[in-house]
Amino acid sequence: MELLKKYFPQITEFQVEKLILFKDLIKQWNKKINLISRKDVENFEVSHILHCLSISKFIEFKKDTEILDLGTGGGLPGIPLSIVFPDSNFKLIDRKSKKINVLNEIISELNINNVKAQNIDIIDLNHNYDFIINRAVSSTDNLIKLCKGRINSNGHNEIKNGIICLKGGNLNSELKNHNKFQIVELKSFFSELFFETKKILYIPNPYNHNYS
Repeated sequence: MELLKKYFPQITEFQVEKLILFKDLIKQWNKKINLISRKDVENFEVSHILHCLSISKFIEFKKDTEILDLGTGGGLPGIPLSIVFPDSNFKLIDRKSKKINVLNEIISELNINNVKAQNIDIIDLNHNYDFIINRAVSSTDNLIKLCKGRINSNGHNEIKNGIICLKGGNLNSELKNHNKFQIVELKSFFSELFFETKKILYIPNPYNHNYS
């Protein structure tokens, strides 16, 4: 995890150990159930750990921030972020029960108590969150529809509550009907070729009329 220490010098040895264990557990379970693309397993540090933690370069979640990882799959980006933000609370949801069962095993092995995984659809949740995060789960239009009524109006972070997505490629057509968003190019943080077209897309809560 040399790159991890290079790009995140503030990370503690304890957190590095947790992330290494997470990587090992994902590799073990991935032989039984397809949590992540098998072609990415050997490039896990870059394509999964660094990619997920790039969100921490955009926002430092404050204590007691409530974060929902929508369509978490292999616990990404929720679990890596929960390790580096131990004072924030993470909920990981996915409609595939087998993946959630595995994630609960992984969370137990990691012994982290600020993250919970559940096999549930977002429309069936009875709780709201400060931020909804995901990795290219859906189109922007559909994502905004899914998040309706699930984002807290009032927040306590440096940016307004909203949606934070890890995306790739050209987003012009996807965002042509939207004017309230921010794009952060990940190549501004990382020099690896993997990040050349990768981006963070941030959308302030589109359902809060107090947002300008």
